[in-house]
Amino acid sequence: MKKLILGIAASLMMAGSVLAMDAKPAVVYDKGGKNDGSFNQAAYNGAERFKAETGIDYRDFEVTDDAQREQAMRRFASDGNNPIVAIGFSQAAALEKVAKEFPDTNFAIVDMVVDLPNVRSIVFNEHEGSYLVGVMAAKASQTGKVGFVGGMDIPLIRKFACGYAGGVKAANPDAEVFQNMTGTTGAAWNDPTKGGELARAQMDQGADVIYHAAGGTGFGVLQAVADAGKLGIGVDSNQNGLHPGHVLTSMLKRVDVAVYNAFMDVKNDTWSTGFSALGLKEGGVDYAMDDNNKSLVNDEMMAAVEDAKAKIISGEVTVHDYMSDSACPY
Repeated sequence: MKKLILGIAASLMMAGSVLAMDAKPAVVYDKGGKNDGSFNQAAYNGAERFKAETGIDYRDFEVTDDAQREQAMRRFASDGNNPIVAIGFSQAAALEKVAKEFPDTNFAIVDMVVDLPNVRSIVFNEHEGSYLVGVMAAKASQTGKVGFVGGMDIPLIRKFACGYAGGVKAANPDAEVFQNMTGTTGAAWNDPTKGGELARAQMDQGADVIYHAAGGTGFGVLQAVADAGKLGIGVDSNQNGLHPGHVLTSMLKRVDVAVYNAFMDVKNDTWSTGFSALGLKEGGVDYAMDDNNKSLVNDEMMAAVEDAKAKIISGEVTVHDYMSDSACPY
């Protein structure tokens, strides 16, 4: 009997080990899809990195209307996918409902907090990364006037804008910052024509560096800026290569790392839930440098942005967080 019990215990341990390695990940992208060159594509890149390193495939779904969010998550959970990662704050209501229905499935959401025992909530300190590119914008501007074009007018995008203005003003207190939002619905993320119009209007007022946090709409911003011979700043993914010589830098939001870590943690049986905020200190945000923009960034600019980065990480500089206090002081 003792041998039988030990044999069963050993079998269960082996089975547990197999289950721990048996990741069947899935990701549900937000509107704009995995080829948006920005937020969703960063998530896609993280999933692809996991696949390349482990040989484990994943499933994904690109949302085109709101009803599909819940349908996609429920289908993945019913099929045994684990973990299921939802990209974007708009997924919160659907994820909360489905996660309650499937308490043994691990879920993660980016850009929103869902307080459930089987959900990992991942947010970013976008204001810190935006502050850095604001410093660079102020240093690069010849007119003392810079711009910001946001996508959907929500507190999260105001957070980008406020951090950016803070960096601009830190580098040049006399600088002027123009701000426009594209719209108030999800369509604001995918309107490059409107993005171009807003960028041109800001340039007509003297802006010569424009930062966008607008998803697919940002393609229009960067195109308009490049056509005018001015400088743009990309967001989320590294967009420096879209218009080499006309993209000063990109504010990196490491959604790729969030997705990769979620997939890998289930594979390695190291999954944890709860809330995490990824800023400069954690490597969650940064600015992009590569061959496409290195000629645009001089030594003075690099010194200024690296100094700002070090002071934010050390706590010497605290960047205003619009999500905590909507009275942006910049």
